[in-house]
Amino acid sequence: MTANPQVLLCLGLGVAATAEDLWRRQISNWIPAVALLGGIALHWAERGWWGGLLALGGAVGGFVVFLAFYLLGGMGGADVKLMAGFGAILGPSLLLWAAFWTAAAGGVFGLGALVFYRLRRWWLRRPAVAAENSIPYAPAITVGAWLALLSR
Repeated sequence: MTANPQVLLCLGLGVAATAEDLWRRQISNWIPAVALLGGIALHWAERGWWGGLLALGGAVGGFVVFLAFYLLGGMGGADVKLMAGFGAILGPSLLLWAAFWTAAAGGVFGLGALVFYRLRRWWLRRPAVAAENSIPYAPAITVGAWLALLSR
């Protein structure tokens, strides 16, 4: 895989979102906004107005994919916005692969977090804390987007 603008945009924004979600348990609005605008500009530069429409389609698709999870309370709004931003970068053709890889990575990370929290609770002999009730999902979204790019 070459370091084209699409890869660099996914890499930079994915690292920023992951770091902030792990550190602060939130994602600043500038990250999905830059992803959305960058994805539209990137696709517009490659294919003109049709590319811009494809990027918007990817953004809407990314938003819709995770909207149900947000409405059910299993995911934060920032995660939905981040997936919409990555959808604009990836476009509709890679969005389903990104959603698949995101779900797989989320399952692996969730299982790892569950084991970590349980071992820590057992080791320290104390009750669970509120942070153990949620798992940062930006790392899974980022890995899903990266793996979708690798799959093409």
